[in-house]
Amino acid sequence: IVIDECHHLGGDLYGKNIDNSVFKEYKLTMINIWGTFCSPCIKEMPDLAKLNTEYKSQGFQVIGIPIDIINRNYEPSTKKIDYAKQILNITHANYLHIIPTKQMMNSFLKDVQAVPTTIFVDKNGKIIGQTYLGAKSFTEWENIIKSFLYD
Repeated sequence: IVIDECHHLGGDLYGKNIDNSVFKEYKLTMINIWGTFCSPCIKEMPDLAKLNTEYKSQGFQVIGIPIDIINRNYEPSTKKIDYAKQILNITHANYLHIIPTKQMMNSFLKDVQAVPTTIFVDKNGKIIGQTYLGAKSFTEWENIIKSFLYD
């Protein structure tokens, strides 16, 4: 499964357009699907930010997708985007966060039953490995990341 066949991933929380070239520079991208209402999601964000920084030079990045900031018509809520930005400031989760699009919700996000849910993709945006449900510690994520990067 490729994250987005259309090569357009919508925009980030700050209005910048994003396409699947966002994956090209990195051997491995961790996509963390989270919710603004989810305390385990928010609790792990500082660790994800630290992993994003520590492993960037080895071809790794983290991208967040706050799944609850759009309504049933796939329109982003300004209020929820503002709340998500507050969470990012508090947690120092200074990695890219993408607003989910209708295409994303109807493809790889349609099976997300709980948050946080985490997947990994290669430099082409192709999903690799398993889907991880629930929050993990820094060390647990680090071990998973190393298994992808160094195998």
